[in-house]
Amino acid sequence: MNTTVSMSLSTNDKLLRARAAAAKLALLSTEEKNSLLLAIANALEAHENRILSANAEDIKNSGLDGAMRDRLLLTSARIKEMAGGVREVADLPDPIGETLAAWAKPNGLKIRKVRVPLGVLGIIYESRPNVTVDTAVLALKTGNSIVLRGGKEAARSNACLVEIMTAVAGVPEGAIELLDSSTRDSVQELIKARGLVDVIIPRGGPGLIKFVTENSAVPVIETGAGNCHIFVDKSADLDMADRIVINAKTQRPSVCNAAEKLLVHESVAPEYIPRIARKLIDAGVELHGDRKSQSMAGDLPVLLASEQEWHEEYLRLCMAIAVVANVNEAIAHINKYSTKHSDSIVTSDETNARRFLRGVDSAAVYWNASTRFTDGSEFGFGAEMGISTQKLHCRGPFALPELTSTKYEIIGTGQVR
Repeated sequence: MNTTVSMSLSTNDKLLRARAAAAKLALLSTEEKNSLLLAIANALEAHENRILSANAEDIKNSGLDGAMRDRLLLTSARIKEMAGGVREVADLPDPIGETLAAWAKPNGLKIRKVRVPLGVLGIIYESRPNVTVDTAVLALKTGNSIVLRGGKEAARSNACLVEIMTAVAGVPEGAIELLDSSTRDSVQELIKARGLVDVIIPRGGPGLIKFVTENSAVPVIETGAGNCHIFVDKSADLDMADRIVINAKTQRPSVCNAAEKLLVHESVAPEYIPRIARKLIDAGVELHGDRKSQSMAGDLPVLLASEQEWHEEYLRLCMAIAVVANVNEAIAHINKYSTKHSDSIVTSDETNARRFLRGVDSAAVYWNASTRFTDGSEFGFGAEMGISTQKLHCRGPFALPELTSTKYEIIGTGQVR
């Protein structure tokens, strides 16, 4: 359906269309779904100029700058990356119909537990147009319909992308629905649509996620903020630590897996803090820290971090540094202040590394690697619906298997109880 016509429909009408589409999508074969995804990838590349034009309008009218503008921006390279991600999803195994367990009872009943689609997915997300494509194709691959409520700054980009995807022959009407982002009413209607929507996935700032989790009548998979930490242990290879810290902080500071806090073991802090502080400042990073790190930084500008800052996700070129006595203190600090997203230790001591991996209560815990790898594509999922920081029903980057539920198929020969 033409997006202009679709946008004139009420939220309830779109939800009804999505519910009807879910029933059709659940019956598609793997080959049919993969064919749709490959056609979508080709269509995105074929309509690159349309997408860039719509995105340019969004950029011009957004009023955003810095990291937030970068989230909104689409380029030829990013469109190619999106299309490549769609093809990766098409190449992945289809979880639908997978047998998770099977057994026979003494009375002859054969019982099989299989994966099935969740149904209708609702996603509320920030102004990142790539999320529109990533989530839609993951939904299609798993036989789910999806209702998208993106950020208002990306309205033109999202409408263009949805129009291109829904125009692909074979995509059922209602399979990908886009809600009006000019008003908050659509968020309220979506999260109250119990019976029409099966799960809500909020992606965005802490305020949005808190509002959705506290007010939704629909089950929620919470994607949390990323107050991510790197701990440089006393046995760390400092050259390795430099590479990891600089990458995790500066490669793309606007994303949730960027590092926000740096913890340094007290025995190497006098040497390492002035060294890494200089490199971070040269990379444009504003530094905050505790009093010990301030003192060890010498003449380098390090602002005193407030207590609240240790809980904060900066999402910009800013990092706070703290000195800790040992790995146990590092673990305690992280478990107190982190958002349970991604945290890393740099160390040559396997005992300390194993203690850190087991002790830090986060969705992704690293040993000698950047936190920037917490991503569906980097994990081999092709794309992701989000990064869950809760424990039910999934945790960490989630994609195809987590967009399924299960049911039991029982085959008998006339048995009665």
